[in-house]
Amino acid sequence: MTSRPLPFDPIARAAEIWEERIGPSEAMAAVTSVMRVQQIIQSAVDGALRPHGLTFARYEALVLLSFSKRGSLPMRVMGERLQLHPTSVTNIVDRLEADGLVKRTPHPTDRRTTLTEITEAGRERREAATKAVTEIDFGLRGLTARQTKQLSDLLARVRKSVGDFAD
Repeated sequence: MTSRPLPFDPIARAAEIWEERIGPSEAMAAVTSVMRVQQIIQSAVDGALRPHGLTFARYEALVLLSFSKRGSLPMRVMGERLQLHPTSVTNIVDRLEADGLVKRTPHPTDRRTTLTEITEAGRERREAATKAVTEIDFGLRGLTARQTKQLSDLLARVRKSVGDFAD
């Protein structure tokens, strides 16, 4: 979206009205801000990944596979690490496989398990896509490195409180 900036912050204005009519507005303003920033980030990341034929979910899968010691993982493990439903993982792997970026291989010791392995083409695509998203700081502009770390720490607290992970 390339429109002119508003002459005021609409979230701050909404918070003022919320405060007058409903009550404390801190949580509403914070959540509304997070949702808006999510839109901004998603648009920027999608724009950076689109020329590489990737969505963020497919990019994340390639990154996860490239981080693994052998370049392959069981699909169940991929789902756990990406925090996705098995059906979503299957769809992601199907698309990546159709593009020649991953391949399915049998597990060497467990016949019930199929491994997803990143291909050389997948590694090359991941590398090019990583360059594209890091050049735009994943769409997270206007913060210092320290502020970005603080933001990550704060959001991790919310994620932990709902059971996303345990220390």
